[in-house]
Amino acid sequence: MTAETIDGKAFAAGVRAKVAHHVETLRDTHGITPGLAVVLVGEDPASEVYVANKHRQTVEVGMASFSHKLPAKTTEADLFALIDQLNADPSVHGILCQFPVPEHLNERAVVARIDPAKDVDGLSVVNAGLLASGERGLVSCTPLGCLMLLRDRLGDLSGLEAVVIGRSNLFGKPMGQLLLRENATVTMAHSRTRDLAQVCRRADILVAAVGRAEMVKADWVKPGATVIDVGITRQPHPDDPDKTRLLGDVDFAAVAEVAGAITPVPGGVGPMTIACLLANTVTACCRAHGLPEPEGLAV
Repeated sequence: MTAETIDGKAFAAGVRAKVAHHVETLRDTHGITPGLAVVLVGEDPASEVYVANKHRQTVEVGMASFSHKLPAKTTEADLFALIDQLNADPSVHGILCQFPVPEHLNERAVVARIDPAKDVDGLSVVNAGLLASGERGLVSCTPLGCLMLLRDRLGDLSGLEAVVIGRSNLFGKPMGQLLLRENATVTMAHSRTRDLAQVCRRADILVAAVGRAEMVKADWVKPGATVIDVGITRQPHPDDPDKTRLLGDVDFAAVAEVAGAITPVPGGVGPMTIACLLANTVTACCRAHGLPEPEGLAV
């Protein structure tokens, strides 16, 4: 068996096209332009690249993009004052503070300061609680993207056995909750799970998100399973020490001989994250104005 490669890049392009359509409808029909504000504190090079990509894609789908770059020495009080200003601004429907922030700032406190209705990263305790209780909130972008890929590949997830490796607040826990909401039978696995390989072999859906390069081997995977690889590790390239390569948590070449479908790294889950950030911003905008939520972009 050779697995189907799930093309997250192409799927993300389709999500952005849907977002652009909804943005155009909101603008032409209701005179509303969704707005996304991104706050960057400090000069982390990787964060600067990521923020630039967010700005570019936000503008490309027709949304308003508000970028706020603050010096690394910015105090908590000054950062909170900016967040309060954005919370109160009706033209801003989504707020994201790019992490990591400098060590003197508390990330949890920063997330807690953002209005949950504008928390398009879905990281607040309020949104996590809404997801866990089956209520309507904003869902963390990467798990939402994975769910979209799974729905597209498998359709109805009801009754399928799913294993999520990793229990982080950022991904593992919300992913498990989303799969439960789809009526899958979910096992949350982690570093202390006994006989992890055997647990994984039960899964119709296997989601790996631990950040350990090529940890998941072919004999961990049930034949025909759908494998979603969320991990990403940068390592020296074996053929050129001056270059690096990106590896996922799954041994792609080996697992592809067993699985029914698999996401590659790069080009799988990664492109879905910003696409779902844009989708969440449109969803937040519609909710703020009491309008129907965009079909196919929210859960």
